[in-house]
Amino acid sequence: MGLSLISYAVNLFIFGMGRLRIDAAPVIEGGVIDPANYTDPVPQALVLTAIVIGFAMTALFLVVLLAARGFTGTDHVDGRER
Repeated sequence: MGLSLISYAVNLFIFGMGRLRIDAAPVIEGGVIDPANYTDPVPQALVLTAIVIGFAMTALFLVVLLAARGFTGTDHVDGRER
């Protein structure tokens, strides 16, 4: 759970550093190019990819936990009943 929260925090940091611009052209047109007038799509693509990977890892983690509980009949991770 802690790793999920940390990954969300890192995603917000990367997205915040991407400098979102409102009403900016998404495609560079011909002529003189001023990068200050355009939004950088790389941080947005990185955050989207990280969200998808994080969701897949969380789903895999839950499936492994449920399978382990089904095989052992308990959810104790140290192997001992208390």
